[in-house]
Amino acid sequence: MSITRIQAGPRMSQAVVHGDTVYLAGQVGAPGESVTRQTQVILGQIEALLAETGSEKAKILSATIWLADMADFAEMNAVWDQWIDGRDAPARATGEARLATPDYKVEIIVIAAR
Repeated sequence: MSITRIQAGPRMSQAVVHGDTVYLAGQVGAPGESVTRQTQVILGQIEALLAETGSEKAKILSATIWLADMADFAEMNAVWDQWIDGRDAPARATGEARLATPDYKVEIIVIAAR
């Protein structure tokens, strides 16, 4: 089975396709912005990467969400719930972690089918 790397760099690729499975790198966005804005930007990036790989958000199998502070769980979920819109909800886990810089409040990692 072939492996295709999307937006590959020396350290990482933004997406890797193996067969009919798409693995996205952790997506972050809008450093220093609110949890709401960061989540919106991340979900937009996820949709764009999935489209580039021949997938879409309805085919997301699992999502791992890291928050710099679990106190932001409800704010992030408000954006997530609107984006998912009650359909095709993937398996999901959310945890708290120190992210790459204090400017990041949310990071989302997705695995999807094509």
